[in-house]
Order: sequence, then structure tokens, then C-alpha cells
Amino acid sequence: MKKNIGNVIALIVGLVLLGSGLFLIRAYPVEQGVLRALPYVCIGLGCGLFGQGVSGFVNRAVLKKNPEIAKQQEIEQKDERNQEIASRAKAKAYDAMIFVFGALMVAFALMGIDLVPVLLLVGAYLYVVGVGIYYRCKLEKEL
Repeated sequence: MKKNIGNVIALIVGLVLLGSGLFLIRAYPVEQGVLRALPYVCIGLGCGLFGQGVSGFVNRAVLKKNPEIAKQQEIEQKDERNQEIASRAKAKAYDAMIFVFGALMVAFALMGIDLVPVLLLVGAYLYVVGVGIYYRCKLEKEL
């Protein structure tokens, strides 16, 4: 039941964001500034959340009609091999992301991009690295 509530919330918030984005485009045609991108961000987030909610309902209905598929999916999710593969894939993606973000920051700095986007990217980069260090320390204590 709790997952169903999450799907309903995602569906409603998605529709609200989608509707507000469309309203902002029609009511306030702004040429410059943050408001220029805000409606499109709302539409994108709204579509994503709406799709997430609908897919949750569809997935739940399919699994309710086919209990053997539900059991097979549960076994696959809890399989240690699949969990290890997912963890290793995330680790490789994290390693690649560190180098890609670093190169992108240097490229932005050399291109003379405004300071605010570069600092936002640096902040996001440092946050991700900080989270990686935190969990590494946490896992080293546990294991």
C-alpha cells in the first residue's frame, strides 16, 4: 500500500508541475533570466514524475495478475549476483564521472564561462566526492 501512495503522489505532483509549466509558458512569455528556463524545467520534471507514477500503477497491475512474474522479479532483485553486478557498475560509473566532471570544469574555466555555472559544477563535484568519502569511511568501519 505504501508504494501505491508514492505512485499517487508522483502522479499528482507530476501533473501539477506539468500544468504549471504550461501555464507559465502561456501566461508569462519572458525573454531573459531564470524565468526563461523555469517553465521547461517544470514540464520536464512533471513529465518524469507523471511517467514514474503511471509506470508504478501499470507495474503493480501486471504483477497482481501474474504472481509467477512477481515471484521471479523478487528473486532477481534479491539475488546476490545481480546486486554485486549493480554495485560494480555504479563504482565504475563513479570512477568515470570523477574524471569527466574534472575535465569539464577545466574546460569551462578555460573557455571563460561565467563564474556562477563553474562554481555550481565545482560544488556538485565536491558534494559527490564528499559523499563517496563518507560512505567509504562508513563501510570501512563496518567491514
